Amino acid sequence: MTAIDECRAKLKQTVFPVFYDVDPSHVRKQHGVYENAFVVHTETFKHEPHRVDGWKRAMTCLAGLAGKDVRNKPEFEEIKTIVQDVIKALGHKFSSFADDLVGIQIRVEALKSQLRLNSEDDGFRVLGIWGMDGIGKTTLATVLYDTISHHFQFDACCFIENVSTIYRDGGAIAVQKQILHQTLKEKNLDDYSPSEISGIITHRLYNMKLLLVLDDVDHFEQLQQLHINPKLLCPGSRIIITTRDVHILELYGADRIHEVELMNKDEARELLCTKAFKSDNSSYDYAELIPKVLIYAQGLPLAIRVMGSFLYNRNTTQWRATLEGLENNPDSGIMKVLQSSFEGLEGREKEIFLHVACFFEGEREDYVRRILDACGLHPDIGIPVIAEKSLITIRNQEIHMHKMLQELGKKNVRGQHSDEPSLWSRLWLYGDLHDAMITKQGAVKAKAIILNQREDVRKFKKLRDEDLSKLENLKVLILSHSNFPASFKFLSDSLHYLLWNGCPLTYLPSNFEPYNLVELNMPDSSIVQLWEDIQVFL
Repeated sequence: MTAIDECRAKLKQTVFPVFYDVDPSHVRKQHGVYENAFVVHTETFKHEPHRVDGWKRAMTCLAGLAGKDVRNKPEFEEIKTIVQDVIKALGHKFSSFADDLVGIQIRVEALKSQLRLNSEDDGFRVLGIWGMDGIGKTTLATVLYDTISHHFQFDACCFIENVSTIYRDGGAIAVQKQILHQTLKEKNLDDYSPSEISGIITHRLYNMKLLLVLDDVDHFEQLQQLHINPKLLCPGSRIIITTRDVHILELYGADRIHEVELMNKDEARELLCTKAFKSDNSSYDYAELIPKVLIYAQGLPLAIRVMGSFLYNRNTTQWRATLEGLENNPDSGIMKVLQSSFEGLEGREKEIFLHVACFFEGEREDYVRRILDACGLHPDIGIPVIAEKSLITIRNQEIHMHKMLQELGKKNVRGQHSDEPSLWSRLWLYGDLHDAMITKQGAVKAKAIILNQREDVRKFKKLRDEDLSKLENLKVLILSHSNFPASFKFLSDSLHYLLWNGCPLTYLPSNFEPYNLVELNMPDSSIVQLWEDIQVFL
């Protein structure tokens, strides 16, 4: 008991006394059986009276703590209550992730150092955890919370999961109520107005050393309307926010922003094997297939877990079939998680995202900006915004997008018409363009056609002049194929950007009136002059 009291006093550990068939006052004052016992101890240890005095002090102190008196109560119900109270006090939240925690410890330690938990108060309050959906922000924040919530001296700890969902369903007051319930154990808050709830937060939470985790914040207003000013919190308090939008963290004034990285090759392989084979190792039969899965998943934990679980206990033939089917049919579970990223974009941002997903992975940023600008999509603001939302990255002056997000974009382009490319807004494969032209009687919906230069088009028939006339909605056309007629009479007047490498035409169609055209580029073409006859534009 003396050792327990020392842990409480020196290490600030929590002690939860349970008084089983004994009066707490008898323990605290050493009456009854305890009085008789100490008479014996005093005689036994008469040469070490300090030991007996220490036992008395510890017993008095611990018996004075808030605990559980279970005299004359049903044991089963009391045990359930005690277990629930202990679990709540410990704050353990990550047991469900236990089998997936590959590479987590080094990441948690890095975050702990960024929180500066052991330093004197220097004004540090807010840590932001930023990254794309499925990269493990919530898992990382959960394990971090579990690690620090009961090892450091916080007066109150709180973890609010899915803030964006709670906010959409019940507004800021619903999030505030959860915070007060977890930190102050407040239960009866339904009769309070929003201003009264904010007042409770201001007058009571601001006097506590607080650990608060706000998971999955997707709009700045969700933080702003909580009325929690980090600068006014008690010294040593910490707020941890997870989001896919770094601009939210910048607006909120986060002291440090941690970008979550994708898994490296070794971590990704270990996680895949854990899910697909229930061990760290795999059979030799799968040696050539595992790298293909990892290339497709590109280090995204969500994709690796989902695919690994699906491939569990399946033979190599089934693995190959799965990989072959992923190109046009990405996993619906992965897409469902990522879809919220797309839905959170504004109209112009969605257009830019879809252009990049379908056409521009790995392309130079200045080239992409020029095309998007020609289409009136304002890339000078649009590209930074979708980068802030973890949907693209800019590296070495090139635009890059994760494979899963590319699949998401193409899935949204296909929509409910996966077998009808004539209804897609964008076409990136000649085979789909060919099918759209051959099967569709009326206009083709495509606004942009940028064909994959590596595609073998020799197996397709050349398109006819009447086929090209179906592209009346086209705004962007980038080609480097010869599978087009050497002479045709139609180009869409809606075109904003036209790049045709090796164009077979000697003249542009006489009825082509490029009022919207911003850039025309035809390297290595057969063009002699733009039009055979003089064109008059009014």
